[in-house]
Amino acid sequence: MRSLKYQPVVSTVLVALNAAVFVLCEFTGDLLYSAGELDIISVLVRGEYGRILWAMFLHSGINHLFNNMLILFFLGSMIEKEVGHIRYGVLYFLSGIGGNLLSLYSRALHGDPTASLGASGAVFGLDGVLLAMVLFSGRKMENVTPVRVLLMIVYSLYSGFTGRNIDNAAHVGGLLTGFMAAGIMCLFMRRGQRRAD
Repeated sequence: MRSLKYQPVVSTVLVALNAAVFVLCEFTGDLLYSAGELDIISVLVRGEYGRILWAMFLHSGINHLFNNMLILFFLGSMIEKEVGHIRYGVLYFLSGIGGNLLSLYSRALHGDPTASLGASGAVFGLDGVLLAMVLFSGRKMENVTPVRVLLMIVYSLYSGFTGRNIDNAAHVGGLLTGFMAAGIMCLFMRRGQRRAD
């Protein structure tokens, strides 16, 4: 039996939580959506800052949930194995929060009162994390190169900007936050390795 250290514990829990929340939403109607959707009035006027986090666990439909969870699990499992459970969890939530903050800023800038939801900001953050890791960690990851990661990011962004009703600000915010946070993490990890040597 493989050590728990190398199992995608956090990725599995995140997928399970998102799926459980979606099932609850199916039974409670608009209750959870009304309490957790991300919009400028609720957050910036009423001060309901918890929505910046809660919106990451809400999805508009089964396809929205499935697409996000598929990428979260497979990409997240790879990253979690490389950096560990705690670092991975921190990077995931930082990315989601960063994505939602940029989404709020963009909506406030344009006076857009509509709401957004979903884990895609955090999921895009994982793309940024992976890019930072292949560029700065000094470790080789099997079948992962900077060019492949960049192509994946470009395709994902293109799909978002050519689609409808997609919160691209959250995608870009998550991507940038994940990249910066993972870049800093890689810097400290490499410093720690040099001291150990």
